[in-house]
Amino acid sequence: MAAAEGAPVGGAHGGRRGLRGAAAALGALLFLGCAGAATLPGAPGLETVEIVEAEIVAAPSRLPLLDGGELEVWAYNGQVPGPTLRVRRGQTLRVRFENRLPQPTTIHWHGVRVPNAMDGVPWVTQDPVPPGGTFVYEFAPPDAGTYWFHPHLRSSEQVERGLYGILVVEEDEPPPGVREILWVLDDWRLGEDGQVEPRFNTRTDLAHDGRWGDVLTVNGRLRPAEPVRAGERLRLRLVNVANGRVFAPDFGAWEPRLVAFDGLPTDRPLDAAGLELAPGNRADLDLLVPRVSGGTRLEVTDRFTSRVRVLATLAVEGAVPEEGPASPALRLGPWPAELPPDRAEPRHTFRLASREGGPFGIEWTIGGAAYRHEDHAPGGHGDHPVLATLPLGQWARLRFWNDSFRLHPMHIHGLFFRVVARDGRPVAEERWRDTVLLRPRETVDVAALPLDPGLWMMHCHILEHAEAGMMSLLEVAAPDVGLSANPDRAGGGKEK
Repeated sequence: MAAAEGAPVGGAHGGRRGLRGAAAALGALLFLGCAGAATLPGAPGLETVEIVEAEIVAAPSRLPLLDGGELEVWAYNGQVPGPTLRVRRGQTLRVRFENRLPQPTTIHWHGVRVPNAMDGVPWVTQDPVPPGGTFVYEFAPPDAGTYWFHPHLRSSEQVERGLYGILVVEEDEPPPGVREILWVLDDWRLGEDGQVEPRFNTRTDLAHDGRWGDVLTVNGRLRPAEPVRAGERLRLRLVNVANGRVFAPDFGAWEPRLVAFDGLPTDRPLDAAGLELAPGNRADLDLLVPRVSGGTRLEVTDRFTSRVRVLATLAVEGAVPEEGPASPALRLGPWPAELPPDRAEPRHTFRLASREGGPFGIEWTIGGAAYRHEDHAPGGHGDHPVLATLPLGQWARLRFWNDSFRLHPMHIHGLFFRVVARDGRPVAEERWRDTVLLRPRETVDVAALPLDPGLWMMHCHILEHAEAGMMSLLEVAAPDVGLSANPDRAGGGKEK
């Protein structure tokens, strides 16, 4: 049974034990070492488990990116973006991860509701994977959608060097007759030698909106051309993996519709005009290519800043004989369609601010506290306090108060939420999120529905701000039960 070694059957740090942990352990014992997907026999009280396997190696690489010149990067499986993993909702994904970097690292599955032990947060849900070490991540994604994965240790450097990949969780019945296109949006700051600028977490970046690069790429390429056919229906999956840059993709007169955001389907197809993707955000767009003459090209531009930049081109080459199917109706699954009654006062208010100090000269804080990464130590979350406790399965209204003049895309692990107010004025976005962008001096209220117990990170997804302290812990627990007081909350993968 050596093939099962390292599977999530226990560990010193991590999420809860329970039925899902027991099912994972049983799956590990039944695993026969098959490559690809393996269907495991059922057991009394447990359904058959179908496992999709993958291997991911993080290592330095030299790749022909950008304009084709070799770029020294850190990459998953020797490619940037890293591999696109695909599973169906409910299948179990088992990833054997190997670290060949000169630094410790982890993998965080951004937006995916995983068991807490699989969340990839160092010293909170797992020990960091050292150079030469391995770790097995295993979970069954409960929500179909577009997600991504990246390190959660020294993220401002490791993500900027190229460590990110995509996870697509397919619907039970994917929309027929729709062609998918994946665009991973990023920007790069290069030095005079044409390589990734090696100075990270600079005072200038920390005093502003993080690290913004001058070279914009889609799937690691400059202004790629995507061939399309008139009359065909496209599903564009957009993912913003940049450290700090916000993208506002503009499709001109082609008028795509937003059908999913941050993974989950929207209440109805929404107008995508003015769509903004902060770091970490994802958007699924439904686009029917218009019946135009051959040779037509649409330049998709970024209009978040005053400098309009071309991201990619949709080049019409021929046509389909019959127009594509109607706009797909993506089903939301178990999520409630209605929000809780409006309440004037939030359960918790999180003040976002900055101050002098810390290892970089500037600290970014939540509730007056800066998360000290250099204080990481074995034994769970160490001295880092839990900022708030949310009751499992109950709506919680939370308020983000941006008491600064910078942007802050706030991301919460392990749950989804709805924006319900901005600066005290009610809003109805008709979509779920795991990341929301706050503008300077703005207040945003969200209604969160935590369905997964554990200790979960909340942080700014401008990675430099997070590295400088804008990060904290939330606890999701059954009412009147604190997980942080429970020494038996372990149940994660094993480092080998």
